[in-house]
Amino acid sequence: MAKGMREIKRAIKSTQNTKQITKAMEMVSSAKLRRAQDAAVASRPYTDKIKEVVASIASGGGAIKHPMLQSREIKRTAYLVVTSDRGLAGGYNANVLRKVWVALQEKHKSPAEYEIFVIGRKGSDYFKRRGIAIADEVTGLSDSPKFADIKSLAAAAVKRFEAGKYDELNLVYNQFYNAITQVPVIKQLLPLDQSQFSGAKASYEYEPSPEKVLDVLLPKYAETVIYSAVLEGKASEFGARMTAMGNATKNATKMIAGLTLTYNRARQAAITQEIAEIVGGANAQS
Repeated sequence: MAKGMREIKRAIKSTQNTKQITKAMEMVSSAKLRRAQDAAVASRPYTDKIKEVVASIASGGGAIKHPMLQSREIKRTAYLVVTSDRGLAGGYNANVLRKVWVALQEKHKSPAEYEIFVIGRKGSDYFKRRGIAIADEVTGLSDSPKFADIKSLAAAAVKRFEAGKYDELNLVYNQFYNAITQVPVIKQLLPLDQSQFSGAKASYEYEPSPEKVLDVLLPKYAETVIYSAVLEGKASEFGARMTAMGNATKNATKMIAGLTLTYNRARQAAITQEIAEIVGGANAQS
């Protein structure tokens, strides 16, 4: 009985230590989530302004053409997958990787029909374990990623589309709604859908020409959208980790309560047994 009680006490102590860790991780993730949300919001004015200028050119008439605006027969597709470097974030990585894996199985007959770009070590490890070649990858991003951190990968993905290496480029990431809701999505990035540029447009004069400005702005716009997806992915990661650690803390609390109850019952049983033995011994002597 004493041995069993010692094991229960060790289990309670271990669970209490785990609870302290998960609670601390929940609080850290909460603070990082707020910063990630602020970063995502701060990037929007720049993206909106580029979109405004691109819209004013793209809607200027049928004479303006650009490879990034032209749809073509889809023979090969690229996927840029945004994941995290670390786990302990609930279904954050599993959900987005499952999403892209199902798309690869349903839409493509062989690996020759698609190309993979990856941001995050979890995604990189996932595809390498399955023997899928990765065109380019970025790992080791900080909790507050800068545009320079992903610029080379984003530029490479855009340039390969312009060069005709593939006919469609899709972004795969977790779309952030709130701390407990992150939805994995696959969004077409290239070719750009001109319908997304609808709305009020400012009037600009271009030098040397609208086409030359478009040559510069369209790749930058696509790269900025990729960066925005990375920022949104970071917010989703911290939200998912905060929720996962919160749930782990609640479960630890329930386990501690259950173990404490078991310990108290065992202790009471031991006390009762000792009293019974004392009474029995006294009765035997009398």
